Amino acid sequence: MAVLHQFDYIFAIGMIFAFLDAWNIGANDVANSFATSVSSRSLTLKQAMLIATVCEFAGAVLVGARVADTIRNKVLSVAAFNKEPTLLMLGMMCALIGSSTFLTVATKIGLPVSTTHCIVGGVVGVGIAALGADGVQWGWKGVAQIFAAWFVAPAIAGCFGAIVFSITKYGVLKRKDPFKAGLIQIPFYFALTSGILTMLIVWKGAASLSLSGWTAGQICGCIFGVAIGVMALCTIFFLPYLHRRIMQEDWTVKWYHIFYGPLLLRRGPVPEKPRNTQIVQDYYRGHLTKEQLEASHIPQDPINDLEKGSKSPNAASTSRSSDDISADNAAGTHIMDIKPKSLAQEEQRELGPWYTPMNLYRKANYLFFRGVNIDVVSEQTHGKNSFLSGDIAAMHARTQHFDNKTEHMYSFLQVLTAATSSFAHGANDVSNALGPLSAIFLIWNSGKLSSKSPVPVWLLVYGAVAIVIGLWTYGYNIMRNLGNRLTLHSPSRGFSMELGSALTVVMATRLALPISTTQCITGATVGVGLCTGDVKAINWLMVAWIYMGWIITLPCTGIIAGCLMGIIINAPQWGHAL
Repeated sequence: MAVLHQFDYIFAIGMIFAFLDAWNIGANDVANSFATSVSSRSLTLKQAMLIATVCEFAGAVLVGARVADTIRNKVLSVAAFNKEPTLLMLGMMCALIGSSTFLTVATKIGLPVSTTHCIVGGVVGVGIAALGADGVQWGWKGVAQIFAAWFVAPAIAGCFGAIVFSITKYGVLKRKDPFKAGLIQIPFYFALTSGILTMLIVWKGAASLSLSGWTAGQICGCIFGVAIGVMALCTIFFLPYLHRRIMQEDWTVKWYHIFYGPLLLRRGPVPEKPRNTQIVQDYYRGHLTKEQLEASHIPQDPINDLEKGSKSPNAASTSRSSDDISADNAAGTHIMDIKPKSLAQEEQRELGPWYTPMNLYRKANYLFFRGVNIDVVSEQTHGKNSFLSGDIAAMHARTQHFDNKTEHMYSFLQVLTAATSSFAHGANDVSNALGPLSAIFLIWNSGKLSSKSPVPVWLLVYGAVAIVIGLWTYGYNIMRNLGNRLTLHSPSRGFSMELGSALTVVMATRLALPISTTQCITGATVGVGLCTGDVKAINWLMVAWIYMGWIITLPCTGIIAGCLMGIIINAPQWGHAL
């Protein structure tokens, strides 16, 4: 039972803006993470939404932190509010308002930002307003980590992504028989990937499992056990499936036949393939090579001649001047003065009022699922471009295209990395929105203050639902502004980017280095792009735009939250106006 009912409004406002903050985590942070998988066509947008929904929700609710830091990154001392815990309650509300407001604007304009840095910026602003500049921890264990993250995380992720892709490029993709080389190396890739992702869950994304007490032997046994087990399963079940389905082009083999394992090798002769049957999709469709781009250029002279040409002789006879119309009116020609109804108006008249059950259903369906049916890759390459997009076709033409069947193998690895990273993200980053809210709830409910705030399960569900709704309703906006607009994506490249990002998160977590998953995936994308083409294969204007977003995050959220906090605590009151 709550003990501070006089501050019910603070708790209510905190609930609203925590939901908005979590909504933006889904629409911005999670969408940025899955932009790689969707842009490379390893996953459709709907498949990415479903996987993210399951993994983010499961990560947040099943293994999410049951106890969160009251103040993320320790940029403020909780002890400073011991005498006035309700002031911290107010401060966390202002921090949520500042973070969610900036995130909403950033998501709207398609700017990927770090949600962790958003809430930390809000807390810094609150701290300056309440305690002064000296009340904020500016050293390495505080705000300095944020500044270092702008360079540390992208640089390390870029190096890891470049290393992974270089090994893939020269060890598989550029071999004489790349598909055969891929079949040999794919079990090792699955083992490496599953081992690294196990580290990610053990060290970063399983707060409620209390794995911190594990010995080094237990951790190594878990990691190597998972890696070896996945490698064995891949060799027994997955390789026969790839051999039959891709190498022998057996169009009758479906995804569930993977459980047949070695029995697929004894399936018999491959039946004749019907016309227009596609075994593997073209992962490079819509992306032209340099030769194709040069061949597609149409001479401009014929177009200019057409533009300068005279009008059709019939144009004069069909055009009517105002004098002609007036003459017709005088002669008794009937001209309708009533403006004809548009097609939309006619349709609305037939459908009836907006509040009918069918129309309400259509409205809800449009609001919740309009982003799911968007072709993100087409939007990236052929959609509405801004000055940040540049010449996408010329940029993509500078990158090499590899064997399509070999690329298909890496799509499975990319799905694995995307799903596991999403699980760890849900377990860890949901506390960006729920950490301040749990502090508000603790003070409102008990009147007590602690450096650790217990997070009830219902709050985890609340945050997970908001993340999922944000991804489904507006995640497409961030996705279509990234991916192929940054550099050309394919499954092998996307897998290298995501694995490079995961490696960075694992290493930085163990070494207590400042990292952000948003900055990691961006750095890995640039590193892979440099290895796959040349310097001009990267959209550096877009990179600068993303970097600008990282830099302005802290001051923008800090100013919003700090100004709001300062105005409230210093506002005139009845009896204390002067």
